[in-house]
Amino acid sequence: MKLQHSFWYEAAGEAFRRVRDRDPACVMSYWGEAMALLVNPFTVTTSANLRQGRALLDEARRIGARSELETGFIAALSELYSNEDPATHRSRVERYEQAMGRLYERFSNDLEVAIHYALALAMAAPPTDKTYARQLRAAEILERAWAQQPQHPGIAHYLIHTYDTPALAPRGVAAAERYAKIAADAPHALHMPSHIFTRIGRWEDSIETNRRSAETARARQAVFDEIHALDYMVYGYLQTGQVEAARRVVADLGRFSSWSAPAPIFAWALTVMPARFALERGAWEDAAALTPGRQTAPVVVANTHFARAVGAARAGRPDEAAADVEALKAAAATLRGSDAYWAEQTEILRLAAEAWIAFARGQHDLALTTIREAAEREERTDKHPVTPGPLFPAREQSGEMLLIMGRYAEAQREYEAAQRTEPRRFRSVYGAARAAELGGDGAAARRHYAHLLEIAARAQPGLSEAEHARAFLGR
Repeated sequence: MKLQHSFWYEAAGEAFRRVRDRDPACVMSYWGEAMALLVNPFTVTTSANLRQGRALLDEARRIGARSELETGFIAALSELYSNEDPATHRSRVERYEQAMGRLYERFSNDLEVAIHYALALAMAAPPTDKTYARQLRAAEILERAWAQQPQHPGIAHYLIHTYDTPALAPRGVAAAERYAKIAADAPHALHMPSHIFTRIGRWEDSIETNRRSAETARARQAVFDEIHALDYMVYGYLQTGQVEAARRVVADLGRFSSWSAPAPIFAWALTVMPARFALERGAWEDAAALTPGRQTAPVVVANTHFARAVGAARAGRPDEAAADVEALKAAAATLRGSDAYWAEQTEILRLAAEAWIAFARGQHDLALTTIREAAEREERTDKHPVTPGPLFPAREQSGEMLLIMGRYAEAQREYEAAQRTEPRRFRSVYGAARAAELGGDGAAARRHYAHLLEIAARAQPGLSEAEHARAFLGR
């Protein structure tokens, strides 16, 4: 169970199979292997794994559970494996949460029941619910369990997932720091503290946890875990001005070119890292020249089409961006029937791309209206655990447009608003400082530039934004 609580699914699955080899009548070994087949329960499970997990649970029922508790665990998990269609993920997760809730009502004093019910609540939390009702209920259960078992890795791990949203992230610092010390030597476990560190802008801590995770994953040939950690690491490097360190990671992604992702979302990082690397640096020509490589899944190639469209528009070639906007429309339409969350995220990218096309054509009012719609829609949903943050926060993009237009006070407000959900982002902090400087708000400019230099304490020598901040502050 320690392996499973760390989402080390390969090792957990093997361990449960060894138990079954020794005791074929142990129905919980079938349940455990089915849990491991979820891989990461916050992502959509493949049809093949759903089919295999369902067969395991059918066999467990055929053998027969030894207690009401075992029966309850198997019945609840069977809701997650009730059919083999990944498109039904949301409804199956909700039924699983309800079943675990009923089990918790009967066995509220059982620690593992409590932990798994809290995990189910976190899994089922809608990304559009800004009351965070399920997350807070899960946190209440987990915090109470943590007081009883402070060394339990599953509790700290699931608290991080529960608090992995800007509004709740400060509450997760203790769990992140504890989990960094007690986690199993597994790639996902080593990576998990960075979900909180990223949300609150503790970039160096995020870089270090993901460096360890990526090294462990590479040694164990856990490709998804490695690229997931690398994505978070690149994000941290870019926020701290360590551009060359980020460049080295992105330049090395070619070694994954032959890897076949078990599900589309698993390949997310392979397109988002190059896109992020170009956009964060304002390297518009680089962004416009990106290609998705072997990737074809709409949710994955949307990153590339967005970067290409913004890059072309920012480079002064808005007509060139039109084809990528059409590709984003097609991707959103494809996703709408199977994954409403990613369809909406793709629509947000489309709106932002269209805003920059309008801006490049001199249609500034239309551009601002469109980018603000993108920002409002982005703020109505939370990020997915697969990503450290939005590819290019829409509120930040609104600030950039206003800055270019010379509307400095408005730009400063937008950049500062962006930091309320994505704190300590390099471009937002620098943008706020620059807008304040150009708008004549010297006190705010000094505050933001000092903040930038704190964030970028390890920035590479000669980084223009850091040099400008030092010159302004007289350092």
